[in-house]
Parts: sequence; structure tokens; C-alpha cells
Amino acid sequence: MNIKQALLVSGISYLLIFISGFYANFAILETMVVPSNAGVTVSNFLKDHSGLGWGIVGFSIMLFFDVVLVFSLFLVTKKVNRKVTMVASGFRLLHAICFAVALMCLIEIYQITTDATGLDMASLQQSVMYLLQQFDEIWTWGLLLFGVHLVFLGYLSIKSDVIPKSMGYLLLLAAIGYLVDSSAKLFMSTYLDHAQIFETLVVVLGVVGELSFTIFLLIKGFKNAQ
Repeated sequence: MNIKQALLVSGISYLLIFISGFYANFAILETMVVPSNAGVTVSNFLKDHSGLGWGIVGFSIMLFFDVVLVFSLFLVTKKVNRKVTMVASGFRLLHAICFAVALMCLIEIYQITTDATGLDMASLQQSVMYLLQQFDEIWTWGLLLFGVHLVFLGYLSIKSDVIPKSMGYLLLLAAIGYLVDSSAKLFMSTYLDHAQIFETLVVVLGVVGELSFTIFLLIKGFKNAQ
């Protein structure tokens, strides 16, 4: 794969990550999970078990294309600085590994809620909420690593002759959003009191930075293909 092909593959992969990730997280998981109410959460999983399954499929698609990006973005930026590119790729791969581990928690929830006949509901609720907590915590560690990846990717973009410097600065802004939100969630005891502010920060900066980068990759990739 040459750099022209890598640009197109990266753009398509990023776009599919956006679509599958937003679907799985916002359209499925967040509509089913009520953190303060285990009974309602488990009830939602039992009533719409197929929905939970489709959410896992969406997350799996997101994970697959995240791994694709580890290699395609390496080809895009390696000429700038091979060592820094390897570090950037390493952090993105670590993020993917963290998310793969987190996803196993959702798969286990799917398995234990497949047939609740004869199960102790209190025990089931406790298990589900524990697994959801593990999923969230492991993914947050992954997003912290992803933020570090974006710092290096932003630097490489600024130094690149192929990627506009503006894309690099936008990626650095996205990195700040992920790093601030993830760090606060992991280490700030009063995070829940300010969760909406932090979540808005990461969504706005992340979408602006990564979506702009995605659009650039697609335009550049399709232009080169033509």
C-alpha cells in the first residue's frame, strides 16, 4: 500500500469508526444503561437483547477499523519521522487493546442476559453493573492512551508536507479534550458533578479535530485515486 492508498484507507476507516462508534455508544448503549438504576438497566438488556448484540457488533466494527488505522496512518506519516510515527502507532494500538479488553465485558453481559430464567435477579443486576463499570473504566484508560496518540499524530501532521498544519493543530485540540476528560474521570473524585462539562469538551474538540481530519483524508484520498 502506497501513501495515496493509505490516505484513502485512513479516511474511510475513520468515517466508519465515527458511524459505528456513535451508533453503538449513543444509539444503543446510552439509551439502555441507567447508571443509577440497575433494575432498569438489566430490564432494558433483557427486553432488547438483540439491540445489545447490535451494539456489540457496532463496537467490534469500530475496533477493527481502529486497528486498520494503526497501519494506514503509519504509512501516511512515517516519512515525517519514523521513530515518532512508531510511538504514535504504538499508543493507538494500546488504545485498541484496551478497548478490546473492555468489549469483553459487554460480551459477557450479553451472555449472562441471554436467558435469565431461574436466575437470581439481584445477583444478575450486581454482575451486570460491575461489568459495565469495568467496561467504562478500561475504555477510559484506553481513551487516555488515545489522547497521547493524538498528541504525536498532531505533531506529525504539523511537520508533514502532505497534511495541512491546520489539521495538526485541530488534532492537538482533540488530544486535549480526551486527555482532560479521561484524566478527570479516572482521578477526580468530583467528576460526576462536572461530567456534562467534561463530556461536552471531549465531544466538541474530538469531533472538530477528528472529523476535520477525516474529511481531509477522504478528499485527499479520493482526489489521488482519480
